[in-house]
Amino acid sequence: MKDVHGETSGYFRQGLEGIIRGPLEEDCHQLRDSVKGIGTKESAMNDVLLGRSNADLHAIKQHYHQMFGHSLESDVKGDLSMKTERLFDMVMAARRNEESTPVVPQQIDADVQELYRDTEGKRGADQIAVSQIFSSRSDAQLRAISTAYKARYSRALDDVIRKEFSGHMEDALLFILHRAEDPAKQDADLLYAAMKGAGTKDQALVRRIIAVHWNPERLRQCKAAYKHFYHQELAARVRSETSGDYQKLMVECLA
Repeated sequence: MKDVHGETSGYFRQGLEGIIRGPLEEDCHQLRDSVKGIGTKESAMNDVLLGRSNADLHAIKQHYHQMFGHSLESDVKGDLSMKTERLFDMVMAARRNEESTPVVPQQIDADVQELYRDTEGKRGADQIAVSQIFSSRSDAQLRAISTAYKARYSRALDDVIRKEFSGHMEDALLFILHRAEDPAKQDADLLYAAMKGAGTKDQALVRRIIAVHWNPERLRQCKAAYKHFYHQELAARVRSETSGDYQKLMVECLA
């Protein structure tokens, strides 16, 4: 790692070091980087922690403590606004229903009605109540909740979130929901977001490409989703947004 750090620079260095670290250590490094210094890097925190399994979160918390000598929870605490901090506390508690948990229609209906009461059904959304549902339900349950909400109230749940929330809380809740609904599309959307507009968000692009490339099936589905929704090969778009050794490394990760 010292040789890589000394002989490389910029986003090429970031990418190489991330690959050398491996998925678990890279997750911990990204989290540490997101909370140290001035200003929390909220998108990195979202990318690493939201929508993860209980097993992933327990592994991240344990390894983070081994790497840095203090708990992830203590580092995150105070770096976020109070209600967003509560959401992340719930996420880091790693008490989501497992994917093997049955999707019970009566429970889904109860969650849908609760979400309505906590958002559109009152003046001022109940952020804690919504966070509790989003942080504790499995992906399968969240998909069912999203489908049932639209069927019952004729509005997409993500549109309700956009209307009732703002800032990091809005982004975090949408991240959880979209990860549950269609993880391949979300991977594609996040990569697109890192490259759209004036100036590539290179740190996010490197982080997201490396995260996707660890799992060949996830990478295959991400590339297919990108081509389907954005009508362009992902590697071609990345090639157009990068250059030099950085470009070669990112394109190779997508091969």
